[in-house]
Amino acid sequence: MTRATKIVATLGPASSDPAVLERLLQAGVDVVRLNFSHGKAQDHIDRATLVREAAARVGKPVALMADLQGPKIRVGKFAEGKVMLEARATFVLDAARSEPGDVHAVGLDYKELPRDVRPGDSLLLNDGLIKLAVEEVRGEQVVTRVVLGGELSNNKGINKAGGGLTAPALTAKDMEDIKTAMAFQAEYLAVSFPKSATDMEMARQLANVAGESTRHKPAMIAKIERSEAIPQLESILKASDGIMVARGDLAVEVGNAAVPALQKRMIRLAREMDKVVITATQMMESMILAPVPTRAEVSDVANAVLDGTDAVMLSAETAAGKYPVETVEHMHLIALEAERAEDTSIDTDFTNKRFARIDQSIAMGALFTAHHLGCKAIIALTESGSTALWMSRHNIKVPIFGLTSQPGSERRMTLYRNVRPILMPRLGDRDQALAKAEAVLVERGVLRPGDTYAITCGEPMGYPGGTNMLKVCQVR
Repeated sequence: MTRATKIVATLGPASSDPAVLERLLQAGVDVVRLNFSHGKAQDHIDRATLVREAAARVGKPVALMADLQGPKIRVGKFAEGKVMLEARATFVLDAARSEPGDVHAVGLDYKELPRDVRPGDSLLLNDGLIKLAVEEVRGEQVVTRVVLGGELSNNKGINKAGGGLTAPALTAKDMEDIKTAMAFQAEYLAVSFPKSATDMEMARQLANVAGESTRHKPAMIAKIERSEAIPQLESILKASDGIMVARGDLAVEVGNAAVPALQKRMIRLAREMDKVVITATQMMESMILAPVPTRAEVSDVANAVLDGTDAVMLSAETAAGKYPVETVEHMHLIALEAERAEDTSIDTDFTNKRFARIDQSIAMGALFTAHHLGCKAIIALTESGSTALWMSRHNIKVPIFGLTSQPGSERRMTLYRNVRPILMPRLGDRDQALAKAEAVLVERGVLRPGDTYAITCGEPMGYPGGTNMLKVCQVR
């Protein structure tokens, strides 16, 4: 059984060796994430080349996702590298401080904090492990009382409970990093901490300008990790090609208990709006050090799959963990088992639903027909990949094959749930293209004599958005 849910893995010191990277791709990684919070521009360019070369050796399409750092809402450094904060102690966050911090005070990378808080606010540091209550603001100093103490080390993140920090989503560093990502033509660009559709529109415009020389336009992924983004979720989705359920910072701002329901809502809404969705953060966290996941992690991954997520993502597990390949192997098996248990109720997806576009109507017709006829496969001859994307928004056991002549579209489709992208030559003649598509799947062992399949294409051929034909065929 082929896995429908895709796996995104973060590249880092534990996975940058070419041999390890090849094993990761063979184990099931579909998209490689480059984390721009670490490293210099040339490091990312070199790693992108490494991924492209490994994918070519393995013989599978692999997409690159450039994940922007976003605003540095962090404390500064400490003289000893870390301090132990005791409950009820006074601790000062000082935007004007330049010397290293101590147990009494520390500087800030985020200089606007004194303007963003007031007495009574709660600040959460280090992913919520430390809680501070704001008592007063004295100029550039935020005076707090430690509510929940613990070890605080250099450059740990700051969140405000309930949100409200004014840091812009795109920093000057992000703008330069977008140029770097377009230099190696990343298929996906993940924007950190967007609060509105405007943030995503600005990022898209910058990316399109940076990629103009090669006519490259990346798909935009909004990382939902601010509480302010939740009321704007629908408009952010409209301005994006997909979202990432970034559960770390989001949980700190809205509270851990609120995240599971938000995750389900985000996945459902993304699918309804024909967008992709990635579920991320601590999915297999224990496997940074352990060779097997916890039962809770297995359930977490399986539930995301059952919710309908396009992809599940690994961060430190593959970037810095001791068992990067084993982690992917476990995630692959968990997703497979969850998919076996999925119900298929495609008929309800079409109840009282209208389609304004011909190509979208054809895609839905292919799903309905293939489901009821028991087809072995659905083939979408597509230039942009849109037809395959629309098909993938509905839960169906029939595998979808996106056949395209565009390498960029092939790699982009690696993130779409239940879509297997295949590169094939562009053929202007419809009958030749249909025959070639069948031959490709017969050669790969997907189709055999007597098998029925549904195929969609556009006539005339080769125009994005031009899908207007559905044909049901039987292999002779």
